[in-house]
Formats: sequence, structure tokens, C-alpha cells
Amino acid sequence: MSQYLVELASLMAIFAFAIVSPGADLAMVMRQSLVQGRRAAVITSFGIGAALMLHVTYTILGLGLIISQSIYLFNIVKWCGVAYLVYIGIKALRAGKADLSAETVKAGGEAKVEQSALRAFGLGFLANALNPKAVFFFLSIFSTVVSAHTPIAVKFGYGLVMATCLIAWFVGVSLFMTTPRMRAAFSRASQWIDRTSGLVFIALGIKLATEKAH
Repeated sequence: MSQYLVELASLMAIFAFAIVSPGADLAMVMRQSLVQGRRAAVITSFGIGAALMLHVTYTILGLGLIISQSIYLFNIVKWCGVAYLVYIGIKALRAGKADLSAETVKAGGEAKVEQSALRAFGLGFLANALNPKAVFFFLSIFSTVVSAHTPIAVKFGYGLVMATCLIAWFVGVSLFMTTPRMRAAFSRASQWIDRTSGLVFIALGIKLATEKAH
């Protein structure tokens, strides 16, 4: 039991830095919070957490090693990620002005015209799932921190703890970004929020396109 606690503590110490680092996940949750509202942002956070479990699953099953060693498979994942980031970036750039004023926002910071739960979940899931850097991240931490003799069920338990922490972090970001004060501060800049987030997504896509398997 003590071995498992040490492994989990080591995993979480490394994972904590990954959680707070800027990236497509954070950009997605912030845009969802400011443009779509609290409900959509929270659901998107759960989509990101579900995608993390996908990464953990294929890492434990050994598929992560296969992908990391195959330039062809890595490029498939990479270019799917590039296409998705550029796509949502263009969609954000083309979005019209959103009315975030108090008259058009429900209590709790939710927009009247609500984004469907499936779409909100899918945006978060794909933003995380199509990030090929996650392949190397989870493969490296599980291979260096977790013993090969650790039971698969325990490894999945580690993944659930990390997914829970990731969801909690982004839900916290969602709640903060959708407070009345934050909504009011950004209510007149909705178009610029879309344009800025669109450029961020496209820049992340370009950055991803230039990265190579290593």
C-alpha cells in the first residue's frame, strides 16, 4: 500500500505542473466560460477529464508505446489535432458578437441560447484527446514513476485520481470566469475574446504541426 501511495504522490506532483500550464485545454475552457457560460464550460471540463482517461487507458494497454514508436501513427494523431485546433480557431474568428449583458445572461452566468451538452463535452474531449503530446507525457510518467508490477486496476485508479483533479481544476476555472464580475468585465469585448481565442487555437495548431516525434 505504501508503494502505491508513493507512486500516486509522485504522479500527482508531476501532473500538477501539467494541469496549470497554458494549452489548448485551458484556452477551450476559458472561451467556453466567457462565450457559452458556466454550464457549457463545466461540461467541457468533464470532456477533458474523460479524454485523460482515454490517454491513461491506451498507455496502460501498451498502445501508447506503439504510437510513440511509429512515425506514421504519430503523424495521424498529430495532423488530426492540428486540423481540429485550426478548425475551432477559424470558427471562433468567424463568430459574431455575443451579448453577455445581464439582461441576456441567466443566474450563474449561463447564456440563454445554450450550447448542447454533447457539443460542449465533445469540444473538451477532442481538444485533449487529439493532443499527441499526451502520448509521450503519460507514457513517460507511467514508465518512470509506476512500477511494472503495479496491478492494472491500481494504475487505472491513478488515472481516475488524475482525471478527477483535472476536472476539478477546470471546473474551478469555469466558476471563476463566469462570476458576474468577470462576465461584466468581458461583456463588451466578446468579439475580441473570440478573435483572440481563435488566434490562440490556430497558433497552437501551427505549433503542433511543427513538432516531431521524439
